[in-house]
Amino acid sequence: MSGVMSGPVPFRRVAELEEAGVAFATAMVVAVQRPTSARPGARGIVHPDGTIEGWVGGSCAQPVVVREALRSLQDGQPRLLRLSKDAPAEGRRGDGVVELVMTCHSGGTLEIYVEPHLPAPARWVAGTTPIAAAVASLGAALGWRVSVFDPVAEPEAFPGAELVSQETALRRIDPDVTPYVVVATQGIWDEEALDRVLRREHVAYVGLVASPTRAAVVRQWLRDEGVVPERLAALRAPAGLDLGAETPEEVAVSILGELVQVRRGRAPFVAMPGPATLAGEPGDAGAPVAQAPDDIVLVDPVCGMTVERAHARHLAEYQGVVYAFCRMGCRTAFLREPAAYIPGTTTPAAEA
Repeated sequence: MSGVMSGPVPFRRVAELEEAGVAFATAMVVAVQRPTSARPGARGIVHPDGTIEGWVGGSCAQPVVVREALRSLQDGQPRLLRLSKDAPAEGRRGDGVVELVMTCHSGGTLEIYVEPHLPAPARWVAGTTPIAAAVASLGAALGWRVSVFDPVAEPEAFPGAELVSQETALRRIDPDVTPYVVVATQGIWDEEALDRVLRREHVAYVGLVASPTRAAVVRQWLRDEGVVPERLAALRAPAGLDLGAETPEEVAVSILGELVQVRRGRAPFVAMPGPATLAGEPGDAGAPVAQAPDDIVLVDPVCGMTVERAHARHLAEYQGVVYAFCRMGCRTAFLREPAAYIPGTTTPAAEA
């Protein structure tokens, strides 16, 4: 049962709630035809739990206002409620007016404007690539709350982001937040980021910036690592609408367009992964060594790429030697069959 919080509802209270980043709906009486107990200008705030601050009508009108306010929080659309004993039918008209037959009140007509106030959605960007920068910049310009995560991220490079962090444990960050996540590391730590994000309990969208070929490789890696099918199926890879984009800014526009579709309920796909079914932190079990030791082989034995020491994050030790890898996929392939990549060595099984 909804509760009532009595007292006036000054506009500063609305500002406080918006600053706190919480969801709520406002309701204001805009017109009356007497007899009614409410007066024009009466207003209230409806919280997601059904409680009201302020007053917008008597015991007959209040439950209806709460119901429609909660619906507005679900669909994000404002509505004008017209409560009348003589309304032609109960339902929503095409112009946004909700006609409600109210036989229990005193007989007048009451019009109440209900408006949802939803916090700006959280967009997480993994990576420091030009595409990551474009997604972060354009996302902030659209009013999203942008956070950037990467081990080498610097705040100066992302002036529009409200948070720039070198944290990579994306599964554990703000567990109550439901972010829209775009992974744009472009091969640096794609697998790590996606593995951890897809194991979050709350996530609204997960997209990977990659070519179709690269996306297929990443999907197979995630599948091999035990990411359950109902979560992997929600991964958008490649991310974005097919606009023929080429520049980082154009790619960012295609991704933002897809995110708008998801947010507004217009996407032709299911974006939110299903419930997490894996316990523990399997995504972190094989995490690379945090800091590269002095004695390290900087040539990736799988693909032959030379890894910069300052950016060496994917490491593995084999027979007393530490090797650096350009990305998680190479490290995983090496650990499965190291002898295939180190000439003159054999696997422990072969030695036995």
